Amino acid sequence: METVLWALIIFVAAGVGTWLVSFIVEALRPKPKPPAILRWAPDIPIQTIEIDGNRLRYIKTGKGPALVLLHTLRTQLDLFEKVVPELSKHFTVYALDFPGHGYSDIPTARYDADFFVRTIEGFLDKLDLRDVTLAGVSIGGSLALILAARHNPRVARVVAINPYDYAKGRSMARSSLLGWVNTYASLLPVVGETVMRLRNYMIMRAVLQGGVADPVSIPPVLLKEMYKVGSRPGHYRAFLSLIRNAESWESAAKTYGRIEVPTLLIWGEQDWATAAEREHDRTLIPNARMMTISRGGHFLPLDRPQEVSEAIIGFAKT
Repeated sequence: METVLWALIIFVAAGVGTWLVSFIVEALRPKPKPPAILRWAPDIPIQTIEIDGNRLRYIKTGKGPALVLLHTLRTQLDLFEKVVPELSKHFTVYALDFPGHGYSDIPTARYDADFFVRTIEGFLDKLDLRDVTLAGVSIGGSLALILAARHNPRVARVVAINPYDYAKGRSMARSSLLGWVNTYASLLPVVGETVMRLRNYMIMRAVLQGGVADPVSIPPVLLKEMYKVGSRPGHYRAFLSLIRNAESWESAAKTYGRIEVPTLLIWGEQDWATAAEREHDRTLIPNARMMTISRGGHFLPLDRPQEVSEAIIGFAKT
């Protein structure tokens, strides 16, 4: 009995100690400054816009019809660094950092699907964009579909790449063993916060590389930048809120049957979604077209940029 009691005391002490150390680790993280120029496109100016009291970072480049690119959870507008140069030859391309992502503001909010939808609606309205092609990846793809389902008058067509609207929004757990641990640990009160405060580059790299078919598809400099961004005050709390409200993406998929604009679903051959989950989206959306890109994972614009660009250009011009 005494041995069990001592074991329990040691276990509790270790847990409390880890919890306390996590606060110290978080407090000592260097806070990154927003870059003055884009590393991959120094000639494209970085701009900001205020939506619902939050300042969002975004870029605008190219000429032609409006194309708005929407990134995944835990990434930023730089996810599209490989496709923007080609797409800007055909479109006026906009890409933004969602609230709580990249170098946009990190408000205290419920990071569910509706919160992000309102943000994108505000972005389109503030810039008075019309006849827009929305092209998004993961939650970005789901956002595009939800806006179309709400009959947003500014949305003319949608390209949804690996939409994130299944498995109760926890498909990141399929990326890797560490992705599984991070996802399900994040759902636990106190434990989730502690794990996030103790995050490190090696863990984040392993999780993100689980989203591509070929790990070299993610430039090391982009991985490091996204890791640094995660050290911004409040960033990990926003990410936790997103994971804990992830079921809202699957719930919102129930509205897809209302979509009336042309829609293209693009899947990476090695995306986390199962064949049944992919087919489910196609059957929900009236007259949706669907294609699969070989040798591509969840972060398809990094894995197969040429194929993604060609698909968007071909679809938007039909």
